[in-house]
Amino acid sequence: MLYYKYSQALKDKYNFKVYKLPVALPLSCPVRDGTKGNLGCIFCGADSAGYETHSSDVDISMQIKRNAEYISKKYNADKYEIYFQNFTNTYVSASQFADWVNEALNSQDGIVVLSISTRPDCLTEKHLDILKEASIRKNVDVCIELGLQSVNNNTLKILNRSHTLAHYISAVQVIKKYGFSVCTHIITTLPWDMYEDVMLAADIISALDTDSVKLHTLYIEKNTLLSKMYEEGKIKLLGIGDYIERTIGFLERLSPLISVQRLNARVPEELSVFCNWSKSHWVLTEMVENEMQKRRTYQGRCCDYKYDSAMERFK
Repeated sequence: MLYYKYSQALKDKYNFKVYKLPVALPLSCPVRDGTKGNLGCIFCGADSAGYETHSSDVDISMQIKRNAEYISKKYNADKYEIYFQNFTNTYVSASQFADWVNEALNSQDGIVVLSISTRPDCLTEKHLDILKEASIRKNVDVCIELGLQSVNNNTLKILNRSHTLAHYISAVQVIKKYGFSVCTHIITTLPWDMYEDVMLAADIISALDTDSVKLHTLYIEKNTLLSKMYEEGKIKLLGIGDYIERTIGFLERLSPLISVQRLNARVPEELSVFCNWSKSHWVLTEMVENEMQKRRTYQGRCCDYKYDSAMERFK
């Protein structure tokens, strides 16, 4: 096995295939509404990556039912993961959040996981208590997806994230106390990050016992701060070779117990200035997998985070 795919992790846990049902919510985030900034992250478009969802104007229950009907017919699916996808899902009052969670979990049979996408600095105990109560009442697992993007605090400033690595570490520790799983998002091809930063990301994610990861390539969406920087020649994008090297290096250092949900990201062609060197998602994935096979390497090959690793002579 080259790397531990998330689809396999779900099968291992539930003994059946689980299908994602994305949901869009009418939300914003603290770097858009003036709390921590007004411009948003430099790579974030108007829909905040909610390209696979219905409009947030559509009721949550209707979004879920429509997606479930389509997937059920296409794949004969009957077990689902609800995924609150766009913007910062917990950046809302606890009462409103509870209403959304309850509507989602009451909308469809066969839900086994509820995934919530948010920022490391946008979690409160009230929101986590709501998820814990719903998890017990509806007998579903909860996954919190945290957008870290980089472990380099200087890069996080450039990205206009307005949070630090410490926020992420603190958030993971709190989430784990609630018994929830954690999925971490990392952009592997940031031009401000060195190769070593991406390797350190794998180290930290592994040391914190994160449950899954989503690896993103840096695409450039139209009408973003990043597109303006690109058009003005202020950034030099990495090449496809860099992407392959960083992805393989990351996987080699990643704990083999952590599942991988994706190796790259994409934006619709009509919305993009640059996306994945004009390669499809599947082509990029195959390029990484083929190179791993050629090198006879695999996830976790270089993973060693034992706290007593320097004490072997005394054992």
